[in-house]
Amino acid sequence: MSKKKVRFLLLIVFLLIVLVLGYYVLYTINYIPHKKYSNADFGIEPYISKVDMDQDGLDDQSDILEGVREYIATKPHYQSKYYDGGYPDDRNGVCTDVVAFGLLHAGYDLRNLVYEDVQENRDAYNIETIDRNIDFRRVRNLKVFLARNAISLTTDVSDIAEWQGGDIVVFENHIGIVSDYRNRNGVPFLIHNGSNFQRYYEEDVLEIRDDIVGHYRMS
Repeated sequence: MSKKKVRFLLLIVFLLIVLVLGYYVLYTINYIPHKKYSNADFGIEPYISKVDMDQDGLDDQSDILEGVREYIATKPHYQSKYYDGGYPDDRNGVCTDVVAFGLLHAGYDLRNLVYEDVQENRDAYNIETIDRNIDFRRVRNLKVFLARNAISLTTDVSDIAEWQGGDIVVFENHIGIVSDYRNRNGVPFLIHNGSNFQRYYEEDVLEIRDDIVGHYRMS
């Protein structure tokens, strides 16, 4: 075989390796969408809350998930700003806003709930200056609030039946809502807003995260 043909074959092999690695990287970071499965694909019964906080005929768990999907449909731009009313009103937002708008849709005003809990249990939050408009938008405060006021569940994502759409998952420096879509292993997708480099708001990332510190359900 001539040197020219050898170089050509090596080039083809190199390009194939680059394509495979590129696909793997893009798939891993969710730039290439992952196939979605449902609870039914794994014989899992969807969790239905017995509580309907806003009395709209839809249980809390389903209501939270519906609210989150309505919020991400606005395609919020990741940007941290202060708002006099607490809740962003300009299509900007951060990870905590995904949770806040989901809960608000179900009748839970996280802005007031966190404010009241901070006032009554200031030492637990270690806050010097209380600010109703921003305290509920900080992950560190939501960690405390949820640990005190929500139902605590497993952080083991392999226990797939215990993870349900509408649950809240807390990371060391991030937070999001559990999707009712699952990956091929049955692990749910995460609905979140982590950065402007994130292509989709609903991603298959729970299985590769090693910084989960809490998993909660409101009712």
